[in-house]
Amino acid sequence: MSLASRPRTLTIAMTEVDLIAPHISRQIVTDRLKRDITRLPAGDALPLYRHPPERVPVPAAVLVPLVNRASGLQVLLTQRTAHLNDHAGQISFPGGRVDAGDVDRIDTALRETEEETGLPRTHVEVLGFLPDYDIMTGFRVTPVVGWVEPPFSLAPDPFEVAEIFEVPLNFILDPANHRRNSRTVDDCTRHFYSMPWEGRNIWGATAGMLHTLYRLLAQGN
Repeated sequence: MSLASRPRTLTIAMTEVDLIAPHISRQIVTDRLKRDITRLPAGDALPLYRHPPERVPVPAAVLVPLVNRASGLQVLLTQRTAHLNDHAGQISFPGGRVDAGDVDRIDTALRETEEETGLPRTHVEVLGFLPDYDIMTGFRVTPVVGWVEPPFSLAPDPFEVAEIFEVPLNFILDPANHRRNSRTVDDCTRHFYSMPWEGRNIWGATAGMLHTLYRLLAQGN
């Protein structure tokens, strides 16, 4: 479901069906985010990249917004504009690097989300975190999981955001949708996930974080 494809303000209305409880409750998500992922079955999970000890990572944070819909929870994602220097055109969570004035990683995630999408920080209830995720470009990303209740308005930043859309959490929780890929550059093989959805390709760090979310919410039940 596309929420925004042009820079404008959107109001997402609440209907009677939006008042129905989602299949996965806020409390279930909160409780399962506290689980130790190292104690869950690894199965055929791909190895994660880790920065070498001598490398000082650049701290960053993203918001993983779970939107409470009648049909179940939705994950809100953005598609970056094609002209950006980093990760142009890719699908990502709203977020970015830590600024000197940020109080903590939550502050970073909420500030960046409001700047990129217009979603007010007061509209997000933080439920917990996913494990930090290292990216080969030098970042160490803290994914902050937040609960969002309709109605809300969005005002995408036209410089950074080409589109805002939602993906059903049930799609993410189905491991059949998690494709395993590899790419070799300069004799270095990189393994990564992709999750094609309605003509879009969710891949790389975003898909990796979503796979971690799947493991915490769905595995080991």
